[in-house]
Amino acid sequence: MPIYVYEIIREGDDSPETFEVIQRMSDEPLQVHPDTGEPVRRVLSAPSIGGMWSDSAMGKSTNDDNLKRLGFTKYVKTGDGSYEKTVGKGPSTLSAD
Repeated sequence: MPIYVYEIIREGDDSPETFEVIQRMSDEPLQVHPDTGEPVRRVLSAPSIGGMWSDSAMGKSTNDDNLKRLGFTKYVKTGDGSYEKTVGKGPSTLSAD
């Protein structure tokens, strides 16, 4: 079930308080806060989707050990604008010179 974000509607409130509720997609949006009875509205927010393209998975698939195992070469940019090899075959540095 998805997690929906709601904000409490208060007149003149520039930074409304938010809370999360787990609901079915078929459920009607809440109109009032379940504890206080204050009016609320559902807030649009970006979905958090896991899987093979999530930030967590991408970090695991692009770590140095995995890149080396798969035969890739990785260079990291240094402060002077050149690149230093961290894993793989090839020259130890690359520069624009």
